[in-house]
Amino acid sequence: MQTQANSVAVIVKNTPTAKHARTLWQDALRHLLRDRLTMFALVILLVLTAACYLAPPIIENGLGINVNRTNTREMLMAPGVNGHILGTDHLGRDQLIRLLYGGRVSLAIAYLSSVIIILIGVALGLLAGYYGGLIDDLLAWLVNTLSSIPPLFLFLVIAALFQPSTEWLIVILALTGWIGTSRLVRGEVLTLKERDYVLAARALGATNTRLLLMHIFPNLMSIVVVTGTIIAGNLILVESGLSYLGVGVQPPVPTWGNMLTDSRTYFVQGAHLVFWPGAMILITVMCFYLLGDGLRDALDPHHSRHTRG
Repeated sequence: MQTQANSVAVIVKNTPTAKHARTLWQDALRHLLRDRLTMFALVILLVLTAACYLAPPIIENGLGINVNRTNTREMLMAPGVNGHILGTDHLGRDQLIRLLYGGRVSLAIAYLSSVIIILIGVALGLLAGYYGGLIDDLLAWLVNTLSSIPPLFLFLVIAALFQPSTEWLIVILALTGWIGTSRLVRGEVLTLKERDYVLAARALGATNTRLLLMHIFPNLMSIVVVTGTIIAGNLILVESGLSYLGVGVQPPVPTWGNMLTDSRTYFVQGAHLVFWPGAMILITVMCFYLLGDGLRDALDPHHSRHTRG
């Protein structure tokens, strides 16, 4: 009898169900490391970001060039001529250094605005979904009011009042872009606050703050992470569209958007002026979307349940 009990104990110990269960985040990381396309997109984004923020001083000191220094004798040079790796623009400015500085601005707008959007949207969505009542009604009124005002109209008014800087554009994009995130978070909170583990924690005396921060918010992290990557990619396109309309960051401060806009006049004389900013926008947006799609698959609990083992 003792021998049978020992045998059963050994079998139970060696079964997969007796092993230490992995969390959703551990499963997600394992899935991401196996997803080559998502990891490739992440590496490209990290390399582009590092290059835009670290390479310009090195290139300026090594080649002796300046981002805004003009030279009419070197206008519209082809790539590789006179030490200009990516050529020059219509004012003789080096295209490579302006592309890197432009990436700084465009990526800063994408990263910072998306973070602010997530912070505002998550905070308001949590409060409205959890407390309901007057808070929910006020948020609904605010969302409906802002949704009725075209964002482009706000940008045109601001551009007419003063020249929009990078900092102002980041703030404006954030203040006009949190509506969709707050709606998404509110809907999730309405579902999560009725789950058994939340009701049990409330029955044990957990405060509203603890319920929000320790029980509801962690279960929103997967949605927040995926949404943030998608928003960042969209903001790159928004900045480019605003530059095309003349209400984005104004030259001589370079961004990928205004570089692409300025180059359309010189497409015949210098096609490289159109290609490189357009390629950077395309690659960056695609990488953000691929990363978001990969994170969505990795953080899907149904997918994770089938891949555990």
